[in-house]
Amino acid sequence: MVRGKVQMKRIENASSRQVTFSKRRNGLLKKAYELSVLCDADVALIIFSSKGRLYEFSSSNMQKSIEKYLEVTKDRISGVELEQNIQRLKHETAVMSKKIELLENSQRNLLGNNLGSCSMDELEQIENRLERSINSIRARKDQLYKDETEKLISKEKFLLNENQKLRKKIGLKQNQVSEMNKEIMSYSRSIERSEEVTTELFIGLPTPCRNIVSSYN
Repeated sequence: MVRGKVQMKRIENASSRQVTFSKRRNGLLKKAYELSVLCDADVALIIFSSKGRLYEFSSSNMQKSIEKYLEVTKDRISGVELEQNIQRLKHETAVMSKKIELLENSQRNLLGNNLGSCSMDELEQIENRLERSINSIRARKDQLYKDETEKLISKEKFLLNENQKLRKKIGLKQNQVSEMNKEIMSYSRSIERSEEVTTELFIGLPTPCRNIVSSYN
């Protein structure tokens, strides 16, 4: 008579579940102890209840047993992680290659190549994409023209202001030169007037002395 496998499931009643946990836990701890004694095995057992309470057994030292376990399984875990990373990279590479292929095919279609295998709907999609691209290019071109025009207008205003400032400076200098010229002309005229004064040179006695001499004669 072949017995079928008993399907195990969670005990729904909380009290029954707690009683079963206590019995099975004690039995499991007993079996771990017997295994370590009978077979001279290094056994470490850790149990957490549903409420998070810890139960443990170690035939030697729990910390040393855990360190030994980590040391033994390190290479195995590293190998599993490495294999997982390799598989993930292969998948990402395949996805990326497919995207690159689609982009290259789309680029060729936009350039007018390999259109023979395209359906009417695909051709309409390509045409719409080209129209959107042309509109975007024209909008960008208009924006560049606008920006360049604004820069030139700003530069023109700056140059006009600088030109006006220079003209004011030149006007002030011309006024200063005119004032200097006037002063020079005035000084020259005063010198000319002083030179026009006539001076007579007379050798001999002054007029009163001559009269006196004449009376004596």
